[in-house]
Amino acid sequence: MCGIVGYVGHRTSADYLLEGLRRLEYRGYDSAGIATLSADGQFDVVKAVGRIDALAERLTERPLLGTTGIGHTRWATHGVPSEANAHPHFGGPADNPVLALAHNGVIENYLALKEKLLDEGYAFTSSTDTEVVAHLIARSLAKFESRGAEFLDEPHALLRAAVEDALAKLRGTYGLVILFRDYPGLIVAARQGSPLVVGVGHGEHFVASDASPLAGRTEKIVYLADHQIAFITADALEVSHREHGRIDHLVHDLTIDQTDVELGSFPHYMLKEIFEQPEALENAMRGRLNDEDGSAKFGGLNLTPQQLRGVNRILLTACGTSWHAALVGEYLLEELARIPVEVEYASELRYRNPPMEHGTLLFALTQSGETADTLAALREMKRKGYPTLAICNVVGSTIAQEADGGVYLHAGPEIGVASTKAYTSQVAVLTMLALFFGRLRHLGFEAGKRIIGELRKLPDVMRQTLEVNAAVRQLAGKYCHATNFLYLGRQFNFPTALEGALKLKEISYIHAEGYPAAEMKHGPIALVDENTPSVFIMPQGFVYDKVMSNLEEIKARGGPVIAIAPEGDKQISRLADDVIYVPPVEELFSPLINIIPLQLLAYHIAILRGCDVDKPRNLAKSVTVE
Repeated sequence: MCGIVGYVGHRTSADYLLEGLRRLEYRGYDSAGIATLSADGQFDVVKAVGRIDALAERLTERPLLGTTGIGHTRWATHGVPSEANAHPHFGGPADNPVLALAHNGVIENYLALKEKLLDEGYAFTSSTDTEVVAHLIARSLAKFESRGAEFLDEPHALLRAAVEDALAKLRGTYGLVILFRDYPGLIVAARQGSPLVVGVGHGEHFVASDASPLAGRTEKIVYLADHQIAFITADALEVSHREHGRIDHLVHDLTIDQTDVELGSFPHYMLKEIFEQPEALENAMRGRLNDEDGSAKFGGLNLTPQQLRGVNRILLTACGTSWHAALVGEYLLEELARIPVEVEYASELRYRNPPMEHGTLLFALTQSGETADTLAALREMKRKGYPTLAICNVVGSTIAQEADGGVYLHAGPEIGVASTKAYTSQVAVLTMLALFFGRLRHLGFEAGKRIIGELRKLPDVMRQTLEVNAAVRQLAGKYCHATNFLYLGRQFNFPTALEGALKLKEISYIHAEGYPAAEMKHGPIALVDENTPSVFIMPQGFVYDKVMSNLEEIKARGGPVIAIAPEGDKQISRLADDVIYVPPVEELFSPLINIIPLQLLAYHIAILRGCDVDKPRNLAKSVTVE
């Protein structure tokens, strides 16, 4: 949610800022703005409601020429989408502000702070919590400027004192970039619970919410951590910590390039990322399949073999699509490793106090590594002394830093708001973890070798599955006017039904629900009529006949049926109205294959309905608020 960019250097900052904001569109937003600071201390700002194109049009009419600037895409939390509420905001006197500021996150105590500032004569022009932060820092700056002699020995000491003083009064989360009127050529950045990264260039530095705007601009990156403040000029980066003062920062290689964040020949990022799934699966498995031991191997779990063998319960926590992946993981871990597994919504776990036994291990699943609810749940479990591991896609993300260890997906940047390749990569990692824990326990060597062999085949099976794209596109035309869908599966593919329904809801705005197929007769079957398609996931397995009976119950009530079935299944074609055939795989691996036609079905229906598939309404890629 929301996006931040910043630039200080020798070029016109607005060029990078606008391009960077375009690359952050996937995070979700409803307005945008850019502010620049000239060498003589003059602020200039342009804002627009709606898409980045509206901001670009304003910038064409009124170019911003400063070489230091900040930009922001806003996802409304406090106040409606409007130019007045769009960032950046200004702090200090309205006719001569001392700073401009952009903010990601939520300030929970902003109303109490705002009342105090109003009493002191500060004027507000927006309904946002962010403007409170801007005025609060301006207030602290004025207080410390009156004691200027105390801050002569160290560069940035005055600003550090003012910013730290103001931030200490905040309760909530923030990623901040700040321009100070009297300090042209400087950006100050601070974070607490909302990500910020700094790109290190030659005679220039960049700031962003994540690494995607930096691709093609720099090869070096610095991840800011909580309680850190960065002072960024064209030639230098200085980082301090609230409790430790000035600290040395680590410079990392940027692991993505410009082609990773460009569309290439695809019309939308979602379709591109659906077709990237075979390569993403290969990347997730690369170096992690151990033929010698008939097992998987992970370098980042940071637990000894004795600790791992002592695990007698696994807790998986996540939100949204990651929660669906966790449900697949529950089936896989209990099947292969015989370990009891519980899946919890992170938004619930953070406030629950469930009885936890010794030997419980937590895995937090998140594509972005910044999901606020998942982070809070992980912190709560850490506080209680349980080992915490992360499964996420973004290197250097908050959850990756705070977990005791974990597994990176290596899926590459996922720009489309509706997750596709990150989901299948999470399922692949959970499959390998199930193999790993199974081999620590009762699973035999030959069984492990067989699973490894099947896993290695899956990328090519995925490529074959993607060949259904044309058939799914044609099928979408038949059903795109429906207003309700049901998705039905059992066992390993009950989560597939949930995820398929979520994909349709997210990008086409059609109401859809996923259920275990046998649960239809316990209520949802009342929804069935000739206008409500039911999508059945029908892999060959020991419950195939049971699911077929559920399908016949739908047909008996006049409901149209779409089936996802393995090639060679002749029985299904006699009952279903439409069948999408996929390559046959063992039921254990079928969630990785069966989700692909469901992703494509959602995509093509959304396109036919004229929806913006990459930036669906009201949604954000990285959900950093509660």
